Amino acid sequence: MSDAGNYAPWTGFLRPDGRKGVRNLVLVVYTVECAQHVAHAIAAHEEDVQVIGFPGCYDNAYAIRLMLALARHPNVGAVLAVGLGCEYTQPEKIAATVAASGRPAEWFFIQQQGGTVRSIAAGKEHVRRLRARIRAEAVAVPMTLADLVIGAECGGSDGSSGLAGNPVVGACFDLLVAAGGRAVFEETVEMIGLRDHLLSRAATPEAARQLAAAYDKAETYCREVRQFSVSPGNFAGGLTTIEEKSLGAFAKGGTQPIQGIIKVSEAPPRPGLWIMDSVPDSHFMQFGYTNPNDTEGIIDLISAGAQVVLFVTGRGSVIGSPVAPLLKVTGNSATFRALSDDMDFDAGRVLSGEVTLEQAGRELLQLVRDTAAGAMSQPERLGHREYFIMYKHQDTPALAAGCRA
Repeated sequence: MSDAGNYAPWTGFLRPDGRKGVRNLVLVVYTVECAQHVAHAIAAHEEDVQVIGFPGCYDNAYAIRLMLALARHPNVGAVLAVGLGCEYTQPEKIAATVAASGRPAEWFFIQQQGGTVRSIAAGKEHVRRLRARIRAEAVAVPMTLADLVIGAECGGSDGSSGLAGNPVVGACFDLLVAAGGRAVFEETVEMIGLRDHLLSRAATPEAARQLAAAYDKAETYCREVRQFSVSPGNFAGGLTTIEEKSLGAFAKGGTQPIQGIIKVSEAPPRPGLWIMDSVPDSHFMQFGYTNPNDTEGIIDLISAGAQVVLFVTGRGSVIGSPVAPLLKVTGNSATFRALSDDMDFDAGRVLSGEVTLEQAGRELLQLVRDTAAGAMSQPERLGHREYFIMYKHQDTPALAAGCRA
């Protein structure tokens, strides 16, 4: 039975593609590492202006597709693309693609602008115009849980993560899905050992085929790079094996049937529970490991259109994210007390018996709703806006066509 009636509607921002945002941001996108200082200086001390960017000077279709997904995210009202002038990724073409989505977009090259000082001044003028436009042209609409895409990631896991933190997110996800929303979790490299369990949750035979392929790819990849997603910090927190960690990580998926697999920058096509595959596909050139840090996974989830992301961390974390608010959940009440300025939700109360799993899930969904309605997350209050976009190869739809040199 849906609990949607317990969560009052709120006001969001309607985008031309029909999706609804919970923030109305100007996003500054830089197209090479040489432009990142200028991009961040443009955004400094500017209300509702945030930054993402790609450091690579050479072509990577995955990174371009990811940046375009973030630039056309429902929380983004306008975009300023900033390049140096030598790089492969073209800010003019990013701005044109964003403008085609119905958002205002502008761009410039630092070399043509005359260097750092002039570029920062010009960028702030661009931001002033863009902010004025999106405030004047904003279309306010009612939102409910059915309008939400919520992502979930875990990192800095300890023994409490699988016992409380992730299960509480799973209980929240069950309520969200019952209310008609979309829930997305990832980290297939943290599902190693759970193949049969994973497939038993498939909503359809096609979903089972997708899940099997994603699992097999993740296991093969981990063997090839000779590294599984388990760390010294996990061991110090009481976890012993990748299989044990996987059982805890999988708990954030709740109990609803899994509708299928989406890849990075793909939105879930219909309501329900989805798994994101962020593992690189086989290719002649590879760059590093999949999920090199928690920030990369969070950005992947945001690229799928998640308006809010839940991050479970037993040992504690101080990261945030651009574009979408990040809510940090811990199953360890001692961590919640020790990092009280950084944590948003204490799921450890389930272990102490203060609340039931179901009660905590409802409380967490209420926090999601309130954040979507404008309440600031702890990372937002502290100004945390970490992001990480890496070189990677994935065979996904050609969303990046026309944005290269």
